Order: sequence, then C-alpha cells, then structure tokens
Amino acid sequence: MSETHTIAHVSGGDMPPTWFRLGARIRGAASVLGFAGIALGLIGIAVIPDLSPALILLFCVGGFFLLLIGLGLTLAPGAPQIAARTVTVPVHGRWTVMNGPADRVPSHGTHGHGQTFALDLVYEPHEGARPEFGKGAAFRAPEEFPAFGEEILAPVDGRVVAVHDGARDHRTRSTWPAVAYMFLESFGREIAGSRHVLGNNVVIDTGDGSYMVLAHLQRGSVQVREGDHVRAGDVVGRCGNSGNSSEPHLHFQLMDHPRALIAAGLPLRFRGVGDVPANGEALVG
Repeated sequence: MSETHTIAHVSGGDMPPTWFRLGARIRGAASVLGFAGIALGLIGIAVIPDLSPALILLFCVGGFFLLLIGLGLTLAPGAPQIAARTVTVPVHGRWTVMNGPADRVPSHGTHGHGQTFALDLVYEPHEGARPEFGKGAAFRAPEEFPAFGEEILAPVDGRVVAVHDGARDHRTRSTWPAVAYMFLESFGREIAGSRHVLGNNVVIDTGDGSYMVLAHLQRGSVQVREGDHVRAGDVVGRCGNSGNSSEPHLHFQLMDHPRALIAAGLPLRFRGVGDVPANGEALVG
C-alpha cells in the first residue's frame, strides 16, 4: 500500500455526545473489572483457604455489580442522533445486508465492542447462491459459502492502526441447534476480549477521530500491516469465518476509539448509495 499520500477525512459526521462516549468507556471497563473481581474471589476460595470471607465477598459482590453496570450500558435500547459519515462500499458484487442499523439500533442488539451501528454483509451473487439455513449439515465448511475468500476493500482513506490475522476460520453454524451452540460459545469470546469476537480484523484510523473496523476476515489473507496508509478501494484482505461468526460474511463498523472494547459506535452511509439498506436488501459494490 502507498506510504506517502495524504490521509483524506471521512466526509460528514459529528462525534457522539460526551455521555454516549463516556458510557462506552465505563461499559468496557466495568465488564473487564467485573469479570476480574468475580474470578479473583472464586480463585481465592479455591487456593487460599484462610482468605478473609469479607475480602472474598468484596471481590464477588463488587464484580457482580460492575457486571450489571456493564450489561445495562451494553444492552440499553436506542442511541443518540449522530450525523452519519460517508464511506465507500467495501466489496465487489451483490451482497445482502444483515443485522443493519436501518432496522434497529443497536443493530446487533448490543452496544458492546462499538457495534451500535455495525452491519453485516453476506455475498449472494444470485438467488440461492448460499446454502439454505436449516437444511443439510449443522457445521458446514466455510468454503461452501460464496463469500469465503472474496476480496474486502478499504471503505475509507486512512492509516492502519491494528491488524489481527491469526484466528482460524471455523465451520459455520447452519441450523438452530448450531446457532444455540454459537451463543454459548460467544460468552467465552466475550470474556476473552474483542479480538476473539471480531476474529481476524483490520482497524483503520480515518484521521477525523473515527476508526473503521473490518472483521471476520480469512486467516492469512490480510494484505496490510500497522502503519500502512490505504485509500478507499484498496484490498485489505478476504472474507472469512473467524471470530463470533455463523457463516462467512463481512462485519464492519465505525467507532470513536481504536479499541473496540471501550469504543462508541458511529453511523455511516454509502457514497453513491445513501443510507444503509434495510435487512435483506442488496448492496452492490
């Protein structure tokens, strides 16, 4: 990627109100400290027999209340009105919008990991191109889906500030029992942190206080490194099925901080298209 050009700002958009950004910071910190407090209390019970019961209670009860605070801020309905930033479509061909903010906010049912206005895209070059959900194997190979291996493009000009490329591409979750398993699995990913939720991902600093995340990329496919400058339309990697993903797809989002754990989500719209299409509608790149 070019290392010399001037970074162009994402066009349009304001920063979210202070209370929304502060809530994101508190949400992330409370969740981490809550899990840590409960873990320390339980470890203390197991390995330090003479540890003060009051101290154990402090860790466990304090951790529980911190988790409640984090959970409340994570699942709170709605979001403030924020002017959307304009980005380019990050794919080629015909993709279908899933879990987008046109239908509900937060779009994925959570503000966690900066996902308030996130959206998913699944590749459907034609009707019936994807294996039908609920029919066939519960855990399909990702190669059976047309999205797997498709090029993913930078939607913005900017500088790459984080790259993760080592997570495996797991099998899909293609029936309801398999999806139930994924939800149980997701608790472990939440505890492990944003990297395990997003899978292989690239974070791009747009230069105006916002950061673009492209997630669930194919292992070993990322073509950029930290410090690289990219232009909108540059190939950054390929679509995969890493992280908390039920089938190969692109998850992407704008946020106000490079670390998803404590980031507030930001809305986006597409250059030449307009607002994000509704769920089930096509987006053509």
